[in-house]
Amino acid sequence: NLIKISKLNKSFEGIKKINVLKSISYNFKKGKIYSLMGPSGSGKSTLLNLISLIDRPTSGSITFENKKISYNTDENDILRANKIGIIYQQDNLLPDFTSLENIYLAALAGGINEKIAVNKAKNLLKKVGLTNRSDHYPSQLSGGEKQRISIARAVVNNPQVILADEPTGSLDLQTAKEIFKLLKNQINKERLIIFATHNRFFANKADCL
Repeated sequence: NLIKISKLNKSFEGIKKINVLKSISYNFKKGKIYSLMGPSGSGKSTLLNLISLIDRPTSGSITFENKKISYNTDENDILRANKIGIIYQQDNLLPDFTSLENIYLAALAGGINEKIAVNKAKNLLKKVGLTNRSDHYPSQLSGGEKQRISIARAVVNNPQVILADEPTGSLDLQTAKEIFKLLKNQINKERLIIFATHNRFFANKADCL
């Protein structure tokens, strides 16, 4: 098991307490692609935020490579930068930076030398078929192109885990199929992918639903 979640609970306090996740337990294994299926508001994004260590559970535990997460902010930031790649529905690219810069800045955050980071970014742009868009800003890209950049950015540090939150949700069907195929091609025996979707067509293409 690469990731183990045990009795995870997540509640949000407000005028009324909202229990989003209730006693969730699961083991995620290397070499697999998992889908989180459910309608909007069912807790898919909340679970991904917990696994990505962006948020912390109300109770329960997460174990990564047999080490229990302690929620030390600095340690988790380093772990996330080097071990976890994240893809969002709305791409979340930095608007003031080019396609190439968006990718290699993620590599720099992982502690990679700038020259090596730039070369890795260029290679990834080639792999996702966007070498001719390297100097373009996010506002100059289509939705599908932005998601290709997002995937390249997510894998630049060769993470063991890729988390994708509705990566095809804002795309037309044909573009969505192309992006999903590109995402699924990122799987290898040392990596796992977890993606959230409300689309059963894509959910059924995972190893585990």
